[in-house]
Amino acid sequence: MFAAQSLTGGKPEQYAQLAGQARALLAGERDRIANAANLSALVHHSLPDLNWVGFYFYDGRELVVGPFQGLPACVRIPLDQGVCGAAARTGQTQRVADVHAFPGHIACDSASRSELVVPLSSDAELIGVFDLDSPIPDRFDEDDQRGLEAIAAIFMESLA
Repeated sequence: MFAAQSLTGGKPEQYAQLAGQARALLAGERDRIANAANLSALVHHSLPDLNWVGFYFYDGRELVVGPFQGLPACVRIPLDQGVCGAAARTGQTQRVADVHAFPGHIACDSASRSELVVPLSSDAELIGVFDLDSPIPDRFDEDDQRGLEAIAAIFMESLA
C-alpha cells in the first residue's frame, strides 16, 4: 500500500520529494484515469492551501473534467474560456495570482482566488490540463510552477 510522506525543506526540496512519491505511486500503471485519480489525491493531500486539484481531458472539441479532489467542478470548458482553456489553447502554463482579474475566468468554486494550470500534450497533441486552485491570492510562485510542471511531466511519462 502507498503512504504519502510529509514534505520537508524549502519548496524545491518539497517538490523533489513529491516527484519521487509521484513516480513511486504511478510506477507500472499506464491507465490515464487511475493515474490522474491517484496523482490528484497525492498532490491535494501533500501541498498546503489548495481547494481543488485535478485533470481536464481534451475530447477533440473541449476540456472535460477528469479525476479530481475538491468540490464538484465545471464539467466542460471550451478552449476559449477560463484559465484552463487558455493553458490548453496556448500550450503554456498559466499562473494566475488573482482569478477574478483574469478575463473569461470560470468560477467553478467561488472560494478560488488563484490558479495554476499546466497543459498536457504528447507529440504536440493536446491531452488535457492539470489544474490547481487555491483560496489564497497569489498562492503559486515560480517554484510551484516548476514543481507542478515536473509532476505533470511524470504523469505524462506514466502514459507512455
